[in-house]
Amino acid sequence: MEKEIWRFIDSGDCSPAFNMALDEALLDWHGSGKMPPVIRFYGWNPPSLSVGYFQKVEREINLEAVKEQGLGFVRRPTGGRGVLHEHELTYSVIVTEEHPDMPKTVTEAYRVISEGILKGFQKLGLEAYFAVPETSAEKDALKNPRSAVCFDAPSWYELVVEGRKVAGSAQTRQKGVILQHGSILLDLDEDKLFSLFKYPNERVKERMQRAFKTKAVTINELSSRKITIGEAKEAFRQGFEEGLNIELTPYQLSDEEMEYVSTLARNKYETDEWNFKR
Repeated sequence: MEKEIWRFIDSGDCSPAFNMALDEALLDWHGSGKMPPVIRFYGWNPPSLSVGYFQKVEREINLEAVKEQGLGFVRRPTGGRGVLHEHELTYSVIVTEEHPDMPKTVTEAYRVISEGILKGFQKLGLEAYFAVPETSAEKDALKNPRSAVCFDAPSWYELVVEGRKVAGSAQTRQKGVILQHGSILLDLDEDKLFSLFKYPNERVKERMQRAFKTKAVTINELSSRKITIGEAKEAFRQGFEEGLNIELTPYQLSDEEMEYVSTLARNKYETDEWNFKR
């Protein structure tokens, strides 16, 4: 049986506003039938902090530290918590809710899409598996996260290795289309990450950072050799093909499409109204 062909876009390192605008544009184009389902890989220039759609920036984020570290900043259209995008591969998946292989519930669709990431980790020689909260305490922790930091705890079907989270993802559904995007950590500067959030006091910050080491881990901490971004891209591209049983064909945006995304980035994702008014 022939495999379904999806588009594959590697957009390289882009500004935080452009990254979010391109994900939104792909969602729109797929929803209006202009484009088949898409998998996109990207990076961030400059390294950036993204916050979830519902996060209260003033209350949770140390914006002075964001500025001091020379980081970009953007609010995502998806939920979840703060993510430092630096030494990572970021991915997005855009597919209609009506796709025959997509379950109707968010968590089950999340599991199906994340199968591609699971296979990618396996291709890098890592024994990743899906986190499934079992105890009532674990389920409560998902409903009431104590931390503004994304990698602080695994959600349903988040990818973990040796009990620690290795990829963080978020999903939104708009206009009948699923957008799931997430971070696959190659390396992480924990001190930099923890400097970007607000805490009641220094003791709480130190305690949370100590606990974080037991909850999150990067690919290069787990791997017996250093994995490059190029190797990671190839492993996860193959992983998505295998995990979703699809064939990916490379696609370059046209000048017209690039212009549309740049305008959306400028008029929405670069504005204070979008980034701070929550």
